[in-house]
Amino acid sequence: MILSGTMIAVLLAMGLTLLRALRGPTVFDRILAVNAFGTATVLFICVHGFLAGRPDFLDLALVYALMNFIGTIAVLKYLHHPDLGSADDAPAEAVQMLDGGPGSGGAP
Repeated sequence: MILSGTMIAVLLAMGLTLLRALRGPTVFDRILAVNAFGTATVLFICVHGFLAGRPDFLDLALVYALMNFIGTIAVLKYLHHPDLGSADDAPAEAVQMLDGGPGSGGAP
């Protein structure tokens, strides 16, 4: 009975974070809300696995947590570098290596 109440509470938290993701005043509030929604989803999967007697759901929750983390980092990196790191942002040594200039390790 207590764990089913826990599932309802996690679902309520997921609903509130989804509302924040839709109404967030800034893009960073929305990203934080989507990340919190992913965390609540991991909790929901864990509690559901416990109630169903399926401990293998913990593996699914771990995979989902890793995807949530990597996805959040990828979105934040894209917001910081929308051009996905063009050659203008690269250090001069890296550009010379790509162009075959001095220090490229190739034939002179």
